[in-house]
Amino acid sequence: MKDYKLFVGTVCPYCKKVENFMKEENIELEVVNINEDRDALNELVEKGGKRQIPCLYHDGEYLYESDDIIEFLKANK
Repeated sequence: MKDYKLFVGTVCPYCKKVENFMKEENIELEVVNINEDRDALNELVEKGGKRQIPCLYHDGEYLYESDDIIEFLKANK
């Protein structure tokens, strides 16, 4: 999918919810774990404005909240 990136964490049920939806719908996009990738964490905080996950970067925007991310992905498959 375009230039999308999903920021997730290691132990985050909301992140797993989004990842499971993506798996069920065969949606592939870059997924980065902020607990394992310090650069991804820095990018999320500096550009997105907060450390909240899950976060979907798309088209220059940062979208938070698992349900909002799922709805966005449904509409933009």
